[in-house]
Amino acid sequence: MDPMPYVFELPDIGDGLTEADIVRWHVPVGGPVEADHVLVEVETAKAVVEIPAPAGGTVLHHGAREGETLAVGAVLAVIGRAGEAWPDGDQPGDAATVSRRATGQAGGGPSGGPSAGDASVKALPVVRRLAREHGIDLSSVRGTGPGGRITRDDVMAAVEGAPPEDAPALAAGERVRLSMLRRTIAANMTASWLEIPHVTVFHDIDATRLLEARQALGARHGRSIPMEALVVRALVPVLDEFRAFNATLEGDELVLHPSLDVGIAVDTDEGLLVPVVREAENLGVMELAATIADLGVRGKARSLRPGDLTGATFTLSNIGALGGARGTPIIPKGTTAILVIGRAADTPVVRDGAVTVAPVMPLSLGFDHRVIDGGLGQRFLNRLVENLEEPAPFLDH
Repeated sequence: MDPMPYVFELPDIGDGLTEADIVRWHVPVGGPVEADHVLVEVETAKAVVEIPAPAGGTVLHHGAREGETLAVGAVLAVIGRAGEAWPDGDQPGDAATVSRRATGQAGGGPSGGPSAGDASVKALPVVRRLAREHGIDLSSVRGTGPGGRITRDDVMAAVEGAPPEDAPALAAGERVRLSMLRRTIAANMTASWLEIPHVTVFHDIDATRLLEARQALGARHGRSIPMEALVVRALVPVLDEFRAFNATLEGDELVLHPSLDVGIAVDTDEGLLVPVVREAENLGVMELAATIADLGVRGKARSLRPGDLTGATFTLSNIGALGGARGTPIIPKGTTAILVIGRAADTPVVRDGAVTVAPVMPLSLGFDHRVIDGGLGQRFLNRLVENLEEPAPFLDH
């Protein structure tokens, strides 16, 4: 008896996945595929993931079009023999398993018009959706992102340069469906804000020695040193002393974590990602620099693995890299504190009774007032300021 076609359902690839957006099919319907070769890219709430084919053969059916959302357990693809038929094989999955984008059909995809799913174009899924929603053919857009990737700004520039007949696409009241990443961010931020009583305290540091150390390390090693690497090194002994800041509140118990797994906020075209540096207490400055730089590059490319984005016990956000100064950050669920570092700017300061100019860096520390009182928060920040203003003791580790 001939083997039946392989019906491949969207797997749960971890961290409570319930659905995923189809980014790009690597093999078209009717195309050959080998077992374990990439079949499709999907976007989960945290990453863009390549899914390999579970068996070799011919792709008979796609469960959804690019830009559509598919539920875990729904038919992702059917693989059989060349020439074999599959009922409704040229159609996407039914309404029970596929959640159509509200404007996904307009101006793109299988229904005609310009396609935002051209595999030769470098663009992340949310950018492709934006292009479809505005009827923009991505093959005609010049990408200004890394490696020629097309960004949101590139698409909007193309929209603004569109002829007058396309103007209704920009009319007030337009509805644009949020990406899966943005929907996840919205849900997480809402839950954190509703459940955690936030307190933020502020302090400025004289960053003279910190910037000198960063410049010296960069010159010695011939590479740029992320400011986050130096700050994490300064944080390690402070978090070891003030353990409530590296903890999780579970009911009436505070779980003190034995290791420091620092989430590093990464700004991307699609939204904020927070990849995690594992066991930061065991890493030297240059190891931290390499790890943070790698996470940043992969975060912007949306190539982080789901496991890279879970388990942070403390969070660091460098808004100074974007020109920011102070902020009142939202504490990620499952943690008790977050530190924001701002941009160092030349500021008048008093030294030995005389006014001089020095680079001053603002710090914002947010903490969970259920477990950390204001006094403890200020003492934590004072100790961190001491370390950052004289970082030499921590740079030899």
